[in-house]
Amino acid sequence: MSLFNVLDLSGSALSAQSVRLNTVASNLANADVASATEAGVYRARQPVFQTMMAQAAGQGADKVSGVRVTGVTESLAPPRIEYMPGHPLANEEGYVYFPSVNTVEEMTNMMSASRSYQNNVEVMNTVKQLMLRTLQMGQR
Repeated sequence: MSLFNVLDLSGSALSAQSVRLNTVASNLANADVASATEAGVYRARQPVFQTMMAQAAGQGADKVSGVRVTGVTESLAPPRIEYMPGHPLANEEGYVYFPSVNTVEEMTNMMSASRSYQNNVEVMNTVKQLMLRTLQMGQR
């Protein structure tokens, strides 16, 4: 695997983790948004990743060439229902609907995505340093 392929691989991972961070941020931002109906409540979203495979030149074997986001799925978990008769969005029975977003789980996802993003940035910096040192070898 050449160093340029490593940059492509890390670049695709950076893009995927950026989408993951954005969906986590959206979930956290909407975790306490009330709704008057079950249909109108925010649903937590999660990105779906897929490994991209490429045919190895002359070897007939597949090799990993990156990752991509194939879509974003919405949670099927039922909303949280709270009895709040004085709330402006309460229905006739006095219930208000809230998203079933688990903030602890979302924060864990955010930390994981952030660390993965940082690791891929570090890989790219290391590859850059290796390329620079390789170029400097010819100057001496």
